[in-house]
Amino acid sequence: MKRFLRLLSAERVKIANIQIWLLVLLSPILAVLIGFEIDVSNDIGLWERLLLEMGMAHGLLFLPILSGLFAAFICRYEHSGGGWKQLLVLPVSRSSVYMAKFTVIAVLLAITQILFLAGVFLVGWMKGVATPIPWEFMMRSFFGGWVACLPLAALQLAVSVMWNSFAAPLALNVVFTIPNMLVINSERIGPYYPWAQPLLSMLPNSHSFGAFNLALSNLMIVVLGSFIVFFIAGWIAFRLKEV
Repeated sequence: MKRFLRLLSAERVKIANIQIWLLVLLSPILAVLIGFEIDVSNDIGLWERLLLEMGMAHGLLFLPILSGLFAAFICRYEHSGGGWKQLLVLPVSRSSVYMAKFTVIAVLLAITQILFLAGVFLVGWMKGVATPIPWEFMMRSFFGGWVACLPLAALQLAVSVMWNSFAAPLALNVVFTIPNMLVINSERIGPYYPWAQPLLSMLPNSHSFGAFNLALSNLMIVVLGSFIVFFIAGWIAFRLKEV
């Protein structure tokens, strides 16, 4: 356990630069700017409306892309200057290294979600929304979006570990994120498309079309299944990786 905590501390030191924290702030800041343009003259369901409209771009584009960016940054140091050899000669297991990197990515995504939710509350407060906060809806959206990012994080970590290029995994992630605007309209494809799952999990049953009709519990089963497949595949590939 101590060695794992040391690995986490080492990963924290590696990402202690302004670039990655600017990425964490990017989506929440843009969501707040979108929120300021929302008309809240209607007194019914204002908090839900703020979250839905602010969360559309956040869950549709930024969360999937950020999962790939975080994974690429986490592996960037090891891909330069023989970093993998220096790391793996230490008295730590490859499984611990892989788990530590995934944990850092998951924490960064959780911080992004917390800041997004804080942005929703900030916009509501500044616009004078006086209705009670629907905490169950807000927490379900927060945790649903975060959990749905974990399969993507596992997939992107596997790709980033195996490819020495920093740009290639990012380009792949962007290519598969762009079709989200079409995929979410498909009741058949949407729930099984990892890049669309964060938005669908954040805004469950918020619309009456496409993949939004799927119950959150059913969607979480799909998310859990894809996470297990991606994480185990990436972990096995990392254990077999030659450095």
